Amino acid sequence: MYKNREPWKALEAYKGKYFSGEWPTLPELFNITADRFPDRRCFSTYGPDLFFTYREAHTKIISVSNYLKKTGVKKGDKVAVTGKNSPEWTIAYLSIMFAGATVVPLDYQLHSEEITALLDFAGVSILFVDEEKFEEIGSLKKGLDLISLSPEKKNYILDLNDPGEIPGDMSVETDLAAILFTSGTTGNQKGVMLTHSNFVSDCLLAQGHMTLSEEDVFYALLPLHHSYSMLAVFIEAISVGAEIVFAKKLVISQILKDLKIGKVTMFLAIPMLFNKMLKALMNGIREKGIVIYGIIKFLMFISGLIKKTTGKNPGKKMFKGLLAKLSLDTNRICICGGGPLPASTFKMFNQLGIDFVQGYGLTETTPIIALNPVEHYKEDSVGAVTPKTEMKILDPDEDGTGEILVKGPMVMQGYYHNKEATEEVFTHDGWLKTGDVGYLDDENFLYLTGRKKSLIVTEGGKNVFPEEIEDHFQLFDEIEQVLVRGYVLDDKMKTEGIEALIFPNSESQKKIFEKNGLEYTKENIKNEFDKIIDQVNRELLAYKKISRLRVLEEPMEMTTTKKIKRFKILAD
Repeated sequence: MYKNREPWKALEAYKGKYFSGEWPTLPELFNITADRFPDRRCFSTYGPDLFFTYREAHTKIISVSNYLKKTGVKKGDKVAVTGKNSPEWTIAYLSIMFAGATVVPLDYQLHSEEITALLDFAGVSILFVDEEKFEEIGSLKKGLDLISLSPEKKNYILDLNDPGEIPGDMSVETDLAAILFTSGTTGNQKGVMLTHSNFVSDCLLAQGHMTLSEEDVFYALLPLHHSYSMLAVFIEAISVGAEIVFAKKLVISQILKDLKIGKVTMFLAIPMLFNKMLKALMNGIREKGIVIYGIIKFLMFISGLIKKTTGKNPGKKMFKGLLAKLSLDTNRICICGGGPLPASTFKMFNQLGIDFVQGYGLTETTPIIALNPVEHYKEDSVGAVTPKTEMKILDPDEDGTGEILVKGPMVMQGYYHNKEATEEVFTHDGWLKTGDVGYLDDENFLYLTGRKKSLIVTEGGKNVFPEEIEDHFQLFDEIEQVLVRGYVLDDKMKTEGIEALIFPNSESQKKIFEKNGLEYTKENIKNEFDKIIDQVNRELLAYKKISRLRVLEEPMEMTTTKKIKRFKILAD
């Protein structure tokens, strides 16, 4: 049985001086770190360069917090922030909490009308915002106090200079720290209410499965308003005094440049990105010839076997040159979250010498509730249940599979101004219903099989989770998006067939067609995808086989973390 660490016990040394509850608040946690590591890099961005040490960040946060207090912000008020990842974004986030207020992080990819609607719903009167939406939101919502996250606009956050201490009621651990609006893939926006203890407990309990230190450098690639990046990058980093390097854009060439120049050690991303990086690397090796490719694959197999059976990692040195091509030669750990990952991708990264793991969680759980330990990972599992987290399977079938229920200090307080939705998601005895289906093994590792709401019931009465089938398509370059869903076979019997919706990656597909001497026509596109469907069907059990294909001319709408908004497609 895997035994986790207990890093949260180190807080006992600071109890009484910095905080008095079971868990510190986020401002108290940042105070501890700023005192421990004042001169270490905190927030960094390259081109143009902007760097903050923990001391400098703390000073600026206090100044902005004082400005907010002077404008009348008090404990319990709601203040919002929206914009691209930047040092200014994180300073705004923490300044709001230092003022005793509740932060409302909003997706900057939303239309301005959607943002203003959420501001109204949450009762927000002050907004930190990027320059691209500064004027538009200001014109849409009169009376809104705007603070710019960019030097191009007036009232720039870094120009606010109000040192000293201004009295105000500080938050306690049970106070509402943030409201995270999430529709995810399933529908209407709901405001997830998370307390300071939700955030801090989840941060430190996740470290029970992973060692972090002030020497680490995190890469903030995914939007920080999203719970995965907010907790697993931003809050984890500031809890240990690590540096955060902010990405400029989600483009492979820029990402590789940032990873190299920032000497990143902790790289967190989504399955789509890791799949693309791995595919590009293996294609490059394949181009060197079948013999070289065979040798590399054999060495990867040996490396992975040694790593899995002994815990030693020969691949780190063996494939140093290959890892440098992915700018991962300084990397210590890669973490994948935000969606399902093929076990083959997980396995191949570890074979290459990367400590590559994946985790699982929901915005409603702050989000981490399962994480693979580096020393004891399981490639087909989303991880071991984190310490102090209770998990059980509701009404398991003969294989032990059922809906996943969870309890723990990281579970949300409910949905903001939505009592009905809150009551719906909790059982009468306080368990959070995740909506995901899976099972636990004898070491308390969790395995996912799909989403309860996307379940397909086949003609033979079998239950099929489309996510299991979609995993088989992730490494085909010619596919940009795929969604598997049911279609009605017999309305009276409520039985369904299985169809795949595919949006092509035209650039990759044209290269493949050109190489094979094929004309790029709708008929040929459909024929090639039929071949892929046949290939995938050979890997599936009979009742899971795809019986219908639909090739799309327009891409399916996606969330910020590049997951298809399944509820919109299922309603089609």
